[in-house]
Amino acid sequence: MPALAWFDWVGLGGTLVILSAFFLLQSGRISGTDRRYQVFNAIGSAGVLVSLLGGFNLPVFLLELAWLLISVYGLGRSLLATRRPGQQ
Repeated sequence: MPALAWFDWVGLGGTLVILSAFFLLQSGRISGTDRRYQVFNAIGSAGVLVSLLGGFNLPVFLLELAWLLISVYGLGRSLLATRRPGQQ
């Protein structure tokens, strides 16, 4: 088995962060609107995107880019709702 490059390690870390966030959601420890969930997903998807430096894969790129953008959108909504109580 070849040695893993730094970007492979970043991608593996990102995958673990995404899976951890999903487990926390499914186990009821966090909610889908929890900022931590959004941050974990954004960090994880960014890590997987970095891993594509080792070899581009269009389907993975599109999936992770969408995952990142949706996570950032959710985080932004959460932050705006905090600044304007009563609105979402």
